[in-house]
This record gives sequence, C-alpha cells and structure tokens, in this order.
Amino acid sequence: MLESGVGWLGEAYPWVKALHVAFVIFWMAGLFMIPRFLVYWHPVPAGAPESALWDERCRRLRRIILSPAMVVSWVAGVSLAFHVGWPLWLLLKFLFVCLLTWFHHWSVVMAKRFAAGERPVTEKRLRLMNEIPSLVTLAVAILVIVQPFQ
Repeated sequence: MLESGVGWLGEAYPWVKALHVAFVIFWMAGLFMIPRFLVYWHPVPAGAPESALWDERCRRLRRIILSPAMVVSWVAGVSLAFHVGWPLWLLLKFLFVCLLTWFHHWSVVMAKRFAAGERPVTEKRLRLMNEIPSLVTLAVAILVIVQPFQ
C-alpha cells in the first residue's frame, strides 16, 4: 500500500486519511442514531406534539451530521482509493460503503414518511434494520485492517 509522499495525494495522504476516519465515525454515529429515533417515534400518533419533536430531531441529525459526514467520507475515501489503487479488498469495502449509502437514504426516506404520518414498516423491522450499520462496520474493519484478497 502506498503511503504519504507517493501517489496523487502526496504529503496530504495522512491528512486525508485522518479526515476520512473522523467523518466515517460521524457518519456511523448518525447511522446508528436515526433508526433508533424511528423506533422511538414509531408508536407516537401522527399529528401529536411529540411527533413534531421527532421530526425535528431527525431533520437536524440529517442536516448537521448524517448527510455532511457521508459526503466528506465519500470524497475522502474515493481520494484515498485513487491514491493507493483498487485492490480487491478495497473494491469489496466500496460495495459495503454503497450498502451503507443505501441504508442512509432508506433511513432518511423512512423519517420523511414518518413525518407525513405513515408507518410503512414495523417496529421489529426497524430494530432489525438498526443492525445493518454494525454488521457493515465489522466487515469494513476486517477488510481495511486485515486486507485479505491481496
């Protein structure tokens, strides 16, 4: 694997890597929070004052943490990938990041539907969906640290 000073990022490599790690942590925090918010919001009747509070919490989470962190994670991550090349482990990581991105959008859509008074999924399904970020994080950590398939 290339380190700083080699590749198109040059000496910026460790800075971009640090930025990537930090913003992935922020993104993951949001991905753990939003489905949990939906679990707590699920039994609240549409139009209730508490429902408006959950809507505001989800919108703030999305606007302040979730979406900006995803964008920076993607930009820094793709920059790093072009710096080091695309070994098989990194391609697999990329697929898992695509899964996280899908989950991000699914969660945002669910929050918007909840805000509209809909409850298109069961509370049990929300609890199961809440496990996706954990499983993907485990897989990505193994791919990045162990780097199998070299």
